[in-house]
Amino acid sequence: MSVSPKAGQPAQASDLVNIPRLITAYYSDRPDPGVPEQRVVFGTSGHRGSAFDRAFNEWHILAITQAIVAYRAGKGIDGPLFLGIDTHALSEPALASALEVLAANDVQVMIAPNGEYTPTPAVSHAILKYNRGRQTGLADGIVVTPSHNPPDDGGFKYNPPNGGPAESTITGIVQAMANEFLENGLTGVKRILLDRALKASTTRKHDFLGEYVGDLGDVLDLNAIRDSKLKLGVDPLGGAGVHYWGPIADRYGLNLTVVNPDVDPTFRFMTLDWDGRIRMDPSSPYAMQRLIALKDKFDVAFACDTDHDRHGVVTRSSGLLSPNHYLSVCIQYLYGNRPGWPQNASIGKTVVSSSMIDRVAAKLGRKLYEVPVGFKWYVDGLFGGWLGFAGEESAGASFLARDGSVWSTDKDGIIAALLSAEITARTGRDPGEIYAQLTRENG
Repeated sequence: MSVSPKAGQPAQASDLVNIPRLITAYYSDRPDPGVPEQRVVFGTSGHRGSAFDRAFNEWHILAITQAIVAYRAGKGIDGPLFLGIDTHALSEPALASALEVLAANDVQVMIAPNGEYTPTPAVSHAILKYNRGRQTGLADGIVVTPSHNPPDDGGFKYNPPNGGPAESTITGIVQAMANEFLENGLTGVKRILLDRALKASTTRKHDFLGEYVGDLGDVLDLNAIRDSKLKLGVDPLGGAGVHYWGPIADRYGLNLTVVNPDVDPTFRFMTLDWDGRIRMDPSSPYAMQRLIALKDKFDVAFACDTDHDRHGVVTRSSGLLSPNHYLSVCIQYLYGNRPGWPQNASIGKTVVSSSMIDRVAAKLGRKLYEVPVGFKWYVDGLFGGWLGFAGEESAGASFLARDGSVWSTDKDGIIAALLSAEITARTGRDPGEIYAQLTRENG
């Protein structure tokens, strides 16, 4: 990997995407389904691409949404669909396109009030909470996000009633139907004007923020953080959780400073990633230069990516922790401090994650559940409660609520970030210091 000489430097005007041109391309450019790169392709977490490349345009979203409608109907999923977006420039128009199709098909849609952004974990948590105790009328969801990808990218992913990323069988069905719609010039795709869609009786508001923030005490010991009076800092990196951190601090009495509250679709406030591009990656030492520079101002600081499903932790002792290092610390701490978890709860890790996790698991006497890359492999375990913690080497993780019930079956960067504060409050050492101890004890 060749590192750009611009890596870690503040973004300049020449690095910024032209937002008007990007939105124009979204609406005016039509994909050619005969070109593989312009077809609908679901990767590890949804369909992603840039409107400039004809890989994420209005036709893609109309086709995918109609395919999801057909899939829901075929599976008898007839509860509400929770729909959230991040702060990428293409997310707003994609939301509009999706809503036009969903309303035309009489799908009950739950969107945030006042056009508020919605983190991925808030959508997952909302689906799970709605479905708890239900056997019929189950909810599912869509999150419009390309995660931490550059500003010109868009993303669109489907979460079925288990709340997590759709498995390959589901995405294969949706992908095939969507491409068929593209090949047939969108014949069979129903839509109505956005104004009608927003006023439709099936389009309703849901307080994602209030629900998620109000339930956080179920998964974290926020009283311990409050009582410790730790000085905490967070950089939302201009992402979907930007307006969540203030209410979290206020509700739970945390000494938490939002170091950058700005939202800007160019993400001009970022420092450039390893390749000289803007990328909102909280695990990258290049993209995280601003928060790393503030490490001595806080006991612990953290950041999340654009849809807040990934985390990055900065400590005074170690600076920005490697994702694998922090995952090891989380596992060592959680399995010793969650008496409400099942005694046989396993530990989820990807095959490319650090062997330190294996050594920590062995010392804890816990079984490892090792999976390929992709958080979808963890969904059943988190949903069923037989995985206590699940983490990826790319700084994504989620874990059970304190009583052992499911919290989120998609990655949750917010709880992973705040856990660093709980660990510091409860142990008197920051995660960097604890990892140093793990290396001394386990090699």
